[in-house]
Amino acid sequence: MRAVGEVPEGAVGGTRRAPRLVTPHVLEQWPLPEPSGSKYSRGQALVVGGARSTPGGVLLAGQSALRMGSGRLSVAVAESVARHVAVALPECGATGLAEDGRGSVTGVGAGAALARELARADGLLLGPGLDDADGTARLLAEVVQELPADTPVILDAYGVTVLPDVGADTSRALRDRLVVTPNTAELAFLLGEDELDAEDVVAGALEASRRFGAVVGCDTWVVADRRIWQITTGDTGLGTSGSGDVVAGATLGLLSRGATPLQALVWGKYVHAAAGDDLVMTHGRVGYLASELAGHLPRVLRSLRGN
Repeated sequence: MRAVGEVPEGAVGGTRRAPRLVTPHVLEQWPLPEPSGSKYSRGQALVVGGARSTPGGVLLAGQSALRMGSGRLSVAVAESVARHVAVALPECGATGLAEDGRGSVTGVGAGAALARELARADGLLLGPGLDDADGTARLLAEVVQELPADTPVILDAYGVTVLPDVGADTSRALRDRLVVTPNTAELAFLLGEDELDAEDVVAGALEASRRFGAVVGCDTWVVADRRIWQITTGDTGLGTSGSGDVVAGATLGLLSRGATPLQALVWGKYVHAAAGDDLVMTHGRVGYLASELAGHLPRVLRSLRGN
C-alpha cells in the first residue's frame, strides 16, 4: 500500500496476537522528516468541514496541524461562519462554502471554490464539524475531483461515514492515499454493522483498511496493509468533545511536513495520547479540554525528538 511507505525494521507492525506496541523507543527508530527552512518548506495543510453550528472541529484540527509543525494552514467552512473562523484562528486563510438554510455545507461548487487551495495542499483533512450526509458526500466527490492524485487525504467524522456511499470514481481516487480516523461507532457504520464490541475493533479496522485501501486509526489501534500497531499511552480523559479533531489535525500536520500517511497517524495518535497524560498531572484524569490537548502537542513532540 502506497500510504504505508518504508517502515524501519524496529517499527514494523505486528499481528492480532502480537501487535507492535508504540513506545518512544519505536518512534525514535521511525524519525519524522527534519523541520527546516521557512513555512513554505514545512507544507500546507487544508481542513474542510465546519457547518454553521459546529465550526469548532475545524478550529481544533487546524490549530493541531500547526502545533505539529505544519508551515501554513487553509480552512474551508460554511460561508456564514468563514469570517468568524478566520478571526478565531488568525494563522489560517479561510474560504466560505455553499450552505443550505440550516447552515449545513452542501458541497455545491466546492471543487471550484477550493481549486487553488487543493492544488497547493500537502495534505487534506475533510469531515470535522460537518453535519449532513448528502452534503458531505457531494463535498468529498467535488474536492477529490480537483485534488492532485498524490495528495494524501484524511477522513474524519462525517467524512468517514459517507465513504461507503461515494461513487466508484471517488472511491478509486482515494485508495492507497487515504487515512480514516473513526471512533468505534463510526467504524461499525462504515462496515454496515449496528455496533462493534471492543474485541471486534481490530478485526473491523483490518476489514475497513482492506475494503477502502486505507490506513485506519480507531481507539488505541492503527492498522495498515494487514499490520497492527497499538498506542501504549493515554487515559480516559481523552474521551472528550473535540479530541478526535485534535488527532486528525495532528496527523494532518505531520502529513504536510512530509511524513507518510501511516507514520503520520502512528505518531499523531501517540503524541495526542501523551499530551493527555501531561494534562492528567495538572487537571486530573478527566476535565481537561481538547483545546488544551492541542496546546500540549509541541512539548510532547519535542520530548520525542520530533521537533
